Amino acid sequence: VQLQASGGGLAQVGDSMRLSCAVSERTFRPRAMGWFRQAPGREREFVAAVRMDSGALFYTDSVKGRFTISRDNAKSTVSLQMTNLKPDDTAVYYCAAGQGVILSAVRSDRAYDYWGQGTLVTVSS
Repeated sequence: VQLQASGGGLAQVGDSMRLSCAVSERTFRPRAMGWFRQAPGREREFVAAVRMDSGALFYTDSVKGRFTISRDNAKSTVSLQMTNLKPDDTAVYYCAAGQGVILSAVRSDRAYDYWGQGTLVTVSS
């Protein structure tokens, strides 16, 4: 199973940007998919996740109200719509998928089995 992330690039403060992630195996049905990010010199952190079965959404506090994660079960894809981008959003963004992600672990990168290659988002002021 491979995850292919797309989107990313250079944005200005206040801009919007959309990231997408597709699963290579159409028959793969992850329990959850999510986005994590890693800024230079910092550890990877949780951004957002969605339970593919229930549609339950999860966000880190710093992106609530600005980022929206959505899923397409038929295509096994997940997208991250980012609005009102800030310089602190600058990071490499990784999509992830997990088959056995339990509710209490949805924000932990250790709960995810598969990872995309990462896409760089740079927000310039």
